[in-house]
Amino acid sequence: MDQREKKRKQNAAALLPILVFLALYLGMGLIFEYRLGIEMAFYNIPIVVVFMVALFVACLQNRALSFDAKLAVMAQGVGDKNIMTMILIFLVAGVFVGVTGRSSAEAVAYFLLSVTPAWASAAVLFIAACFVSTAMGTSVGTITLITPIAAAVANVSGFSLALCVGSVMGGAMFGDNLSFISDTTIAACNTQGCAMRDKFRANFKIALPAAVVTLAVILVRSLNAGVGAIDIPDYNLLLLIPYVLVLIGGIAGLNVFVVLIVGILAGVAIVLLTGTIDFMGLLGGMGSGAAGMFETIMVTILVSAMCALIREFGGFEALLAFIRRVFRGRVGGRLGVGLLVGAMDIATANNTVAIVMAGPIAKEISEEYHITPKESASLLDTFSCIFQGVIPYGAQMLVAISASGGAVSAFQIMPCLYYPYLLAAASLVYILVGAGKRRV
Repeated sequence: MDQREKKRKQNAAALLPILVFLALYLGMGLIFEYRLGIEMAFYNIPIVVVFMVALFVACLQNRALSFDAKLAVMAQGVGDKNIMTMILIFLVAGVFVGVTGRSSAEAVAYFLLSVTPAWASAAVLFIAACFVSTAMGTSVGTITLITPIAAAVANVSGFSLALCVGSVMGGAMFGDNLSFISDTTIAACNTQGCAMRDKFRANFKIALPAAVVTLAVILVRSLNAGVGAIDIPDYNLLLLIPYVLVLIGGIAGLNVFVVLIVGILAGVAIVLLTGTIDFMGLLGGMGSGAAGMFETIMVTILVSAMCALIREFGGFEALLAFIRRVFRGRVGGRLGVGLLVGAMDIATANNTVAIVMAGPIAKEISEEYHITPKESASLLDTFSCIFQGVIPYGAQMLVAISASGGAVSAFQIMPCLYYPYLLAAASLVYILVGAGKRRV
């Protein structure tokens, strides 16, 4: 630690930019969504513009530092190796999703429905969503693709639409939490400085028990359902190969860029050879996939610059001092990381943004409480997914309602969100019993 770091003092006022962002974004979102009735209001607010306002507030603070000096501080924050790595992974992951498209996801669901008994269809929807979201790295995309299938299953069976949609949402959050190409995984690993494979292994210990119990609960609820025949359209299993290659490569610990490039090449070959899409359509899909990451990348850049100023002005030291007073010991530190990102997610209704915002602070907490990078990355991703998976104004819930034709409400779905609730229970057990016994 250099002399500048040692002399930096606590300054709670330096946290003002974060409060400005939360007040503007959460305030406008609640007013637009619930007072004015604007659909998907949180996702119509230009989050990049709101972060620019927060960054401007940060630049106005600490007049002892010249604007040129502040630009240098911001550039140092944005130019961090982990930030650049994260941005590049976002782009390559976007291209991969653009290449594979929606047909692959639908093939997974239809294949599983075709090889299992009809009475287990709700459980199959959960499993299909788990696989698709883990492979695609997007919970919203998974819900968009699988929910119409869930609605069709509910229409021809004795299952409630809320159970079918809740099963899909739970599976989508499972994959969002574990996927090697998920925005949340990329952000959590790179802000904490850990390998994706290490984070996956730590995360899997929490997510797997929750998923197994969720599956058991859904199967028990399915026993008394009167299920009719389910029509299965044609599907092509070859479209699953790129996903399988990415999953295998990620678990094997290969470089994430190598894994994604192999997946892209396999996807390009398969969709062209099978005639799923023509060459120009493929190029358009690749461009759309990369473009879909632009907002996330801009948020990453702006948050990195803002956090660099907050750290320079003593805001992180003030927040750490508060955390030291409230949370004590290995359990308290880990719970502090989880609740920090949970609070950010409630305020932003976006788990990736929540991790990007909480990540630098969580890194400081981890060093203070001797939490390993893989643990802190796992806690960030897990708790963000828990809160994002249940808030009624999150994109996942709103997209699920829309994709089901508006035939079910958020408050009907929420009692059927077994996976997020069980994931929360598994996380607390991990923190209280299994976390921090020794540092690896």
